[in-house]
Amino acid sequence: MERAVREILAAVGEDPNREGLLETPARVARMYAEIFGGLHADPAAFLKKTFTQKHDEMVLVKDIEFASCCEHHLLPFLGKAHIAYLPDGKVVGLSKLARVVEAVARRPQVQERMTEDLADLITTELAPRGVGVILEASHSCMTIRGVRKPGAMTITSAMRGLFKTNPMTRGELMSLVFGAR
Repeated sequence: MERAVREILAAVGEDPNREGLLETPARVARMYAEIFGGLHADPAAFLKKTFTQKHDEMVLVKDIEFASCCEHHLLPFLGKAHIAYLPDGKVVGLSKLARVVEAVARRPQVQERMTEDLADLITTELAPRGVGVILEASHSCMTIRGVRKPGAMTITSAMRGLFKTNPMTRGELMSLVFGAR
């Protein structure tokens, strides 16, 4: 990794031996190990411990901040995840949903796949009556290069079960996430 970073620095016209850049290859290698750490994690592991609970209304954890990396440009996209599910006799610790978002986010990817992966994972592991996942993110590949449109937000959703088939359930989720927006 360090050798590749040195080559990139040279390719863009920099001197990798310049004092300010001497430790950059090692720093970048450590950074990539951190931001792509989800490649070596099993996000399903966070959803294995559940609790029997009779609650049958929506459970929503919203505004879960995340940072991920666009697989097309290797630039970050930053945003918030909103995850809801309708329990069917079991619930999971609320922090586990945030941990799942973190593990899935730390991979090179596209927002659309991240949204689908989160919904599928929660559906598979918790077997709820419904799952709704909404991601809102700002993509550096659109804000600092290319079209250069700071402030543009991308919103993706993946609905499963009653969130997909019941318009009232879906509407309740949208109201709780977006309010009067």
